[in-house]
Amino acid sequence: MALSSEQAMNVARVLGEALPYIQRFAGKTVVIKYGGNAMTDPELKSGFARDIVLMKLVGINPVVVHGGGPQIGELLKRIGKETRFVQGMRVTDGETMDVVEMVLGGLVNKEIVQLINRHGGRAVGLSGKDGGLIRARKLSLPESGDDDIGYVGEVASVDPAIVDILDKGDFIPVIAPLGVGEDGLSYNINADLVAGRIAEVIGAEKLMLLTNTAGVLDGEGKLLTGLQPKQVDQLIADGTISGGMLPKVRCALEAVKAGVRAAHIVDGRVEHAVMLELFTDEGVGTLIKSSD
Repeated sequence: MALSSEQAMNVARVLGEALPYIQRFAGKTVVIKYGGNAMTDPELKSGFARDIVLMKLVGINPVVVHGGGPQIGELLKRIGKETRFVQGMRVTDGETMDVVEMVLGGLVNKEIVQLINRHGGRAVGLSGKDGGLIRARKLSLPESGDDDIGYVGEVASVDPAIVDILDKGDFIPVIAPLGVGEDGLSYNINADLVAGRIAEVIGAEKLMLLTNTAGVLDGEGKLLTGLQPKQVDQLIADGTISGGMLPKVRCALEAVKAGVRAAHIVDGRVEHAVMLELFTDEGVGTLIKSSD
């Protein structure tokens, strides 16, 4: 269908606005944590895949790290396995870990790869266990009493060699947040934390965390953006940032303090959220940037 004159002008305006961003980020790496509604809604899934392919086509290197909590919970329910949480962490015994590996490293990972490839990309699925990418250590919760949450880990170290090889080979890495401990066992790791640490180690230009909220809001519910680390520290101290937003903000803040030039907490409920945040002046989330 032919565009009207007004529609054509809007397309030209958008492309013109995007050009300086494309020029600025060409050759740079952007790590995107993919989760929330963007991962379950069919239209949002398709839009995300197209955004990732577009980024690669214009010379930006996307690295996708994905979650899969709802999908894990659904399969556990189907097999009659009860799920218990301690301090927001899923208690992961051996049987649950088998399901986690199957869902994250198999079903979810391969679906994302297939979706990106269907839109013209060259995605390759990995877990943190592949190529020694992520070394894990067992996560301990000091305030959880005698509770042992099982095979839940945190990132001990990252070896980015396999990611570098894929980026240079014009592939798009899609990473499941699993790691291997020194004990040789597999561990499930929070995807935000994995994305943040990978971004730090590979010297990414940006870290983008897709979430089901508009971003960081002030006391009146207005979106805050263009924040520097000192401002974020103050917002945490005065209680403006609290609850479920705290872990994401802390992850973004740690990445920026470790050398990632900017971190974005992006509203994944908006179609083409990645492209809008990356290539437009207004964006669709909260930007936390280094102070230099």
